[in-house]
Amino acid sequence: MSEAAGTASAPLLDINGARATIRLNRPKHLNRLQPDDLDELLRLFDRIEADPALRVLVLTGTGRAFSAGYDLGSIAERAANAQEQTAGSAFEVVVNRLEDLAIPTICRINGGVYGGSTDLALACDFRIGVDTCEMFMPAARLGLHYYKSGIARYVSRLGADNAKKLFLTAQKIAAPEMLDIGYLTAMVPVQALDQEVDKLANILAGNAPVAMAGMKRAINEFARGELDEAAADRRHRDSMRGTEIKEGIKAFAEKRPPRF
Repeated sequence: MSEAAGTASAPLLDINGARATIRLNRPKHLNRLQPDDLDELLRLFDRIEADPALRVLVLTGTGRAFSAGYDLGSIAERAANAQEQTAGSAFEVVVNRLEDLAIPTICRINGGVYGGSTDLALACDFRIGVDTCEMFMPAARLGLHYYKSGIARYVSRLGADNAKKLFLTAQKIAAPEMLDIGYLTAMVPVQALDQEVDKLANILAGNAPVAMAGMKRAINEFARGELDEAAADRRHRDSMRGTEIKEGIKAFAEKRPPRF
């Protein structure tokens, strides 16, 4: 099912079986995010996470770009009022919420990835992009010191040298280099994009959701250097006597796909 539609709108949600898809939907402006879009994304994340039938999220854009990032006019307007939460911090909340979503996430990169949207995509667990996509982070050119969790995500995912190149030079890079530095999980011709996303989404949707959620949390905590060891140990012990491992072992013995 699809939520409300229009030529341009806040992000749209489509649900198909165990898969949820969020589509950024301002194609005339390369899906540049507005303040209301941030509120809607948080609402959609909550809705998706609250539905146990949903096992995987795909995030993508309408038209020829994934996203041009956050609206610079909104940043300037909000920065003028020191008493108000800045646009940057509001955006950071959304990206961090996406990174911590309990279900696995795939960014379907259908075109250019610019500004803050580079971090939005990086917060997803997997990024599958077309071979014509490109990215750049213009913070240094704009005089903007990026928020710390975004810098940390770049460093933990891409390494310090690549983070320096992208942040400090503000130079555009093309899809092959995005793949080389680990920004893209996979690079495909445009005609193969949906097939590649579907293949990965189906694999993720078929795996044990509780085990995946726990391991995703541990991996993210390891990457940030803030592992909750007691909680990770508890999840491991619980999994050894849980329903998922019983079904997984039974399915393996019966040579069939598990039904979680």
